[in-house]
Parts: sequence; structure tokens; C-alpha cells
Amino acid sequence: MKKLYRVFRRLIVSVPPLVASLLIISVVGMNLMANKSINTGLDWLALDCGILFSWLVFMCLDVLTHCYGPKTATAMSLLALLLNLLMAGLFFLASVIPGVWGESFVEGSEALLNRALNNTFGGTWYIIFGSSVAFGVSAALNNFLNHGIGLRMRIRGGFRQFALRSYISTFVAQFVDNLTFALIVSRVFFGWSLLQCFTCALTGGVMELLFEVFFSPLGYRWTKGLAQAKEEDLPEDEDMSGRELV
Repeated sequence: MKKLYRVFRRLIVSVPPLVASLLIISVVGMNLMANKSINTGLDWLALDCGILFSWLVFMCLDVLTHCYGPKTATAMSLLALLLNLLMAGLFFLASVIPGVWGESFVEGSEALLNRALNNTFGGTWYIIFGSSVAFGVSAALNNFLNHGIGLRMRIRGGFRQFALRSYISTFVAQFVDNLTFALIVSRVFFGWSLLQCFTCALTGGVMELLFEVFFSPLGYRWTKGLAQAKEEDLPEDEDMSGRELV
């Protein structure tokens, strides 16, 4: 266990603070905002406000995979997951502490609104469990799939390689994330059919892929900047063989 902890610690300390911060904040925001559904006007398209953060989560993982490898990206995913569980615990603690939310001061509805806000931030155990399992599985899949695609591509370097790797891994991982959550939570606790679970996962994956496509130029520039910073920090006599150039 001590050896695993040392390896884990070495991996996460190599990540720039800005990337780590954005990843962790995005994971927490994604799970909190998933409490609000989006009225798309389409019965077959089920989305929630977590999509505003989910694209950034997987972009951060793609950038980490490109610059530091899938093991580091997965270690950061685990750290973000653990910190999200910590935040969920603190939100729950806040929800059971006696008091009144500022937004509940509506005459005649104070108790109802206060209870609703407590339930929103306090969360439900099966929602937290389902989202944690789904993110853990999909994050590891995204990281190693992204890396594996890069190893097998004839194209080396440039935006095209970054985009192809990111688009494929993001869509597959987001689909698996949505499907895993739907099977654990929506089917078991809300009675969804397998078709509903699959449709929700597919449409959600497509929408999240569109976010990735739109923001991929930003992710590419970010990756190039991190790769350049890494090279500048290396000693002159360090062997650069085998390093992937972005």
C-alpha cells in the first residue's frame, strides 16, 4: 500500500495546479448541476445542467493524457472523485444543519423551499453512488482509449491527431458514463427501460461530443503550452527519446 501511495502521489504532484483545479472544480460542479434537468422540448433528448461542466472534465483528462500519460490522468480522476465525495459529504452536512437558506424567504413557502434546497445540496445516496461509479469507469476508459488511439495513429502531432483522439475517446467515455449511471440509478430506482437507458446515453454522448468539438481548439492550444513548458523544465542532458510531441 505504501508503494501504491508513493506512486499515486508522484503522479498527481506532476500535474500543474491550474489543470488539477479545473478538473476537480468541474467534477464537483458536474455532479451538483446534474440535479437540474434541461427542458429540451424533445421527449427523446434527456439532458441536465451537468453538461455545462462535463465537457471540461473530459477535456482536462484528454490534455493530461496527451502531456503526462493515461496513468497520471487516471490518478487525477481518482483524486477528483475522492474530493467530490468529500464535497458531497460537506454539502450533506450543510443540508442537515438547522437553518434557513436565503432563497427560501418567499411568503407562505419558506418551509417547502428550504426543504427543497436542503434536498438538492444534500443529495441522495444512490445518485452519488451511481455518478461516482459512472465517472470512475468512464474516466479510466477515456484516458487509456485516448492513449491507445494515439499509439496506433499514423498521424503524429498537430491538431488533427489531438482532435481524432479526443473526439473518439470522449464520445465512447461519455456514452459509457451516461449508460452506467442510467443502469445503476434510472433503471433500478425509476423504472427506465433498457431502450430508454440506451437512448439517453447515446443522445447525451452526442451532445457532449459537440461541446468537445467546439472547444477542442482551446484544448489543443492548452496541450501545446503544457508540452512546451515541460520541455523547458527538463535538464539539457535529459533523454527526450520516446516523448510524444504534440
